[in-house]
Amino acid sequence: MSSKPFSRPHLFFDWTVLLPAVTLSLIGMLTMSTFGQGASLASRQLLWLIIATSIYAVLSTFDMRFIRRTSIIMTMYGVALTLLASLLLFAHPVLGARAWFSFGLFSFQPADFAKLAFLALLAKYLSRRHVEIGDFRHIIVSGAYALTFIVLILVEPDMGNAIIFGTIWLGMMLVSGISKKHLVAIGMLGLVVASLLWFEGLKPYQRTRIISFVNPASDIHGAGYNAYQAKIAVGSGELFGKGIGYGTQSKLRFLPEYQTDFIFAAFAEEWGFAGVLLLLSMYALLCARLAQIARAAATNFDAFFTLGVLILFAAHLAIHVGINLGLLPVTGTTIPFMSSGGSHLVLEFALLGIVTSLARHGRGATRDPNANEYLGG
Repeated sequence: MSSKPFSRPHLFFDWTVLLPAVTLSLIGMLTMSTFGQGASLASRQLLWLIIATSIYAVLSTFDMRFIRRTSIIMTMYGVALTLLASLLLFAHPVLGARAWFSFGLFSFQPADFAKLAFLALLAKYLSRRHVEIGDFRHIIVSGAYALTFIVLILVEPDMGNAIIFGTIWLGMMLVSGISKKHLVAIGMLGLVVASLLWFEGLKPYQRTRIISFVNPASDIHGAGYNAYQAKIAVGSGELFGKGIGYGTQSKLRFLPEYQTDFIFAAFAEEWGFAGVLLLLSMYALLCARLAQIARAAATNFDAFFTLGVLILFAAHLAIHVGINLGLLPVTGTTIPFMSSGGSHLVLEFALLGIVTSLARHGRGATRDPNANEYLGG
């Protein structure tokens, strides 16, 4: 009886998703760097990038198809709910929100892990029921999963991530083939929920931010200050920008949180309109590649999960850019790969690693659009 000798798995990378992600991360580090003129988060972000790309390498190399199992998904969902609930009991407020667990120099935001669990949960649910999405109860059940996360995140309070979860759910419903009448019903329900949030759920400072968005001139030195400075930064970049490291709004600290929530405005100031086009092209390439992977996916789960990752990135990008351009109220939302912070960066590269692994191990199989199963290969 012969035995096959043990061999280590060879590292596997999909350079069409890895290179844009790493490039965007390096651009973010350039934007947040002070080039020796003061404290900078760039060096710490470089360490996080090394950790994140290592996690991508591990996940993309090994077979991640086990993430399709219902037991794994429900365990992830339960852990995510427990972590989010624990924030309200044990986390110390940071900038008025209980959104992070802090361990000295290291901070962990459970909402990031919850995004992974939520994407896997929706992908599993829709992979089995997307042909029955015309039945409104499936919308209600999937919406209940989303609402559980959203309520816990709103209590922190973290309006930005609550909107992201809602956008992911809506996006996944749209790609699953929701009917127009159900879409109208969801819109009406959204108006009711928004009204309840305005009068009962939002904190006073959150309502003030929305009011300042509607009328920016009402409180330029208060709630509208960040949005006002962001628009100045973007406009002052003009066509080719002021040059890397020469952004006055960011480097002179007129623009708060320029390394996280307003890093797009800081980038636009230094790189100008031409740089913004280059940046958005990089995101477009990444999203186009994810769409291509989803179309060629071996199972419905793989397709929905990959589309969910695409929707997550697109939602963060659109909301962050909208805030920085003064088109949306300030909610404190990061931009994928660029913003400072290790928790979200690790999540983003981990998601790309899982997508790469599913695509790699699904090669040679044929997907039935009406069932979540292999037909051959």
